Amino acid sequence: MQTPLMWRELLGKIIDDPQERQRIADELGISPFTINRWIHGTSIPREQNLRRLLSALPEHRDVLLELLAIDFPTLSFMASEEPFTETTDEIPPVFYGRALNAYTTTPSAQRFWTMSSLILQQAIEQLDPNEVGMAITIVQCMSPAEDGKVHSLRVSTGSGTPPWSASLDQHAIFLGAESLAGRVVSDCRSIVIQNRHEQGAAFAAHWLEFEESAAAYPIMRAGSIAGSLVISCRQREYLLPFRCKLMQSYAQLLSLVFEPHEFYPSERIDLRVMPFYRMQASYLSTFRQRVSAIMIDHARQKQPLTMLEAEQRAWKQLEEELIRLPTHQ
Repeated sequence: MQTPLMWRELLGKIIDDPQERQRIADELGISPFTINRWIHGTSIPREQNLRRLLSALPEHRDVLLELLAIDFPTLSFMASEEPFTETTDEIPPVFYGRALNAYTTTPSAQRFWTMSSLILQQAIEQLDPNEVGMAITIVQCMSPAEDGKVHSLRVSTGSGTPPWSASLDQHAIFLGAESLAGRVVSDCRSIVIQNRHEQGAAFAAHWLEFEESAAAYPIMRAGSIAGSLVISCRQREYLLPFRCKLMQSYAQLLSLVFEPHEFYPSERIDLRVMPFYRMQASYLSTFRQRVSAIMIDHARQKQPLTMLEAEQRAWKQLEEELIRLPTHQ
């Protein structure tokens, strides 16, 4: 076969096979449409995607590298004769060491906030290095009601890139059976939605502004569940296989931030339908006043509570009130 004059021509011939086109797209973590735009010159690939392209096509690597050098002579890896590897679908090994060190050295009372902050920051940097727009949140099972069942979930903390805030600690809402997180917790299996307008996305009722794709992964230990890791993205078709593998790994790592009693067997999960987040706003705005009132009341009764205990009681109050609200949006 005559060597194509341009790398776009070579790539175009390779992806004539639809299965090969999809395989390459999956390995690069992009849409097949993006590859078509590269070929037609309407989009320029980033350096990291060119690296992945070379890794995905080892049999064409030498020719492709030579052709790419014509259009991209200044890229850092073009002058290197050393082989390179892509590890973006794995958590860096050095980070596991940092996480385990935090787990063993942080007092239990501070472990959730210390470790979740550490893990979420690493996750957002690795999953959205180019800031296409992503929010990653931890959604936690509420403690059981009097019937011994878990009836709702609560967004505990999160991290994001624009248009979301870097810290999402103040964005707590309650979720239930109507939500993506609720479905994942109830079924103990992950769900990925590449496009919010897909027919199968109808059950994810709490879509937010800017959110075009979403995924959720159960946070489990020994067959019991504590909640889910939820990823929201501004870009459709962004949560492709290599990122899904990475998100699954972070969900597994997050099992370290929860205490043993915060994991519940599936038979104790009985989620109710919670009202839409806009309906929750006026109730959630009273959280701090509720915490203060609870602490004052118990102090008067000479039964003082810690701040954490008062907060947990305030969350239960809010949960019970929200469950009784009508759930229409």
